[in-house]
Amino acid sequence: MNLAAWLHRAGRARPDSPAIAIGQRTIASYARFAERAARLAFGLKSLPGVGRDARVAIFSKNCAEYLEILYGIWWAGLTAVPINAKLHAAEAAWILEHSGSAVAFVGKDLEASLAAQAPDSLKHLITVASPAYDRLYSGDASALAEAAPDDLAWLFYTSGTTGRPKGAMLSHRNLMATSFAYLTDVDTTMPGDTLLHAAPMSHGSGIYIMAHVGRFGVNAVAESGGFEPNEVLSFFNNRPGTSMFAAPTMIKRLVECGRDVAAENIRTIIWGGAPMHVADIVRALDRFGPRFAQIYGQGETPMTGTVLSKADIAHRDHPRWLERLGSAGLVNSAVEVRIGGADGNPVPEGESGEILVRGDTVMLGYWDNPEATADALRGGWLHTGDVGSIDGEGYVTLRDRSKDVIISGGSNIYPREVEEVLLSHPGVREASVIGRPDPEWGEVVIAYYAGDAEPADLDRLCLDSIARFKRPKAYIRLESLPKNNYGKILKTELRDADRTLHNEAVTNGGKA
Repeated sequence: MNLAAWLHRAGRARPDSPAIAIGQRTIASYARFAERAARLAFGLKSLPGVGRDARVAIFSKNCAEYLEILYGIWWAGLTAVPINAKLHAAEAAWILEHSGSAVAFVGKDLEASLAAQAPDSLKHLITVASPAYDRLYSGDASALAEAAPDDLAWLFYTSGTTGRPKGAMLSHRNLMATSFAYLTDVDTTMPGDTLLHAAPMSHGSGIYIMAHVGRFGVNAVAESGGFEPNEVLSFFNNRPGTSMFAAPTMIKRLVECGRDVAAENIRTIIWGGAPMHVADIVRALDRFGPRFAQIYGQGETPMTGTVLSKADIAHRDHPRWLERLGSAGLVNSAVEVRIGGADGNPVPEGESGEILVRGDTVMLGYWDNPEATADALRGGWLHTGDVGSIDGEGYVTLRDRSKDVIISGGSNIYPREVEEVLLSHPGVREASVIGRPDPEWGEVVIAYYAGDAEPADLDRLCLDSIARFKRPKAYIRLESLPKNNYGKILKTELRDADRTLHNEAVTNGGKA
């Protein structure tokens, strides 16, 4: 079943209901939304070199066009490849090449940088809201394409530990199951309710688009195209029944924003992407009331692993309330979760092990990477690489993150990727990147290196090579990096040393 069938249904059953908004302005009804998707589908299929299995990329900040592009791709029976607009053009170009995308829709502010690095395999580079874009809608409306449940719908590129991202293959079945899980466990959206997209639609916020289309809700794009606390609180004041996906850092900024807000208009604020300190959750509850839910998941099982519900978060009288706030919640009803030992078999209750997930939300595998697929899905379970435990009541607690991933502002940053950039400088002999705890971002990236390169030169190299959010906040030069007997750099020792260095700098009124 094609995901776009939900839009087709809405266009016929609720033609005059609001479907897309920019800020407070409704710009498309469901009839208009469905018609635009059908016309774009015809336009896409008319482009030379766009066959039945073509991949179509979207490299753009949040905008209203993002919705019609996404559904136009599915209406045509093609595969969407949403790319994080925060990525460097070189990183986006690699994804285009690896995915074999035939078409890329690109935001106006990103078009020039991407055009200079686009791979030869890309047949059509189309700027959003340009004359070339408009011409795609000038033809007939296409009939809704058929799609089998396991046909590829969304190619989700998630950061990898080898310095290159992997493309998680998400099917129509995967995304439908994810949508049902949202409506069952997270937020029972009603017709007319609004989802505000202040977080990137290429990631978590975009995964919730489908549930709102399925329930005849409104998908609203922030006027700024991103996250501005005053803008979000103003939106809440003017539109009852609004939900939003947010990283913990975004919620913290909302709490700290002094603007008055009609909290009763907030339906649900869902956070994910990184842990949230219990004290920050309590402050958010004090500011906005019982309107928060937490999800834990990965791109390989999008937004579906566990759920800490609004009811659990709001239940202050429960004797284990604070303990529950520190957990990731109960297993999502769409999946099974196991805490596995080294052999993948279950460990005793309360013991720590790797979090394993299986169910209809789990990806088909990694695009063009059978080895990584076999490793991640061995034994029929998704091996998340995260370490956790399950207590006697079924609540899952994350204990650690394997593979040294850094989570800054809700975005995953893998040290190896940054290290490879640093090591490309002739003045760097060795490098190691760690995460330093930060009260605003959760963690910030810190680079340690040995060599004669100047920090300013390394900073320029990173700015030219990787996304700005992955750039180290400090470059610290050492004579040599700590290693074990086998020559492996000891990140644990670096973290310990960095903690001491940073604490001393704070005590002395400076920064490390």
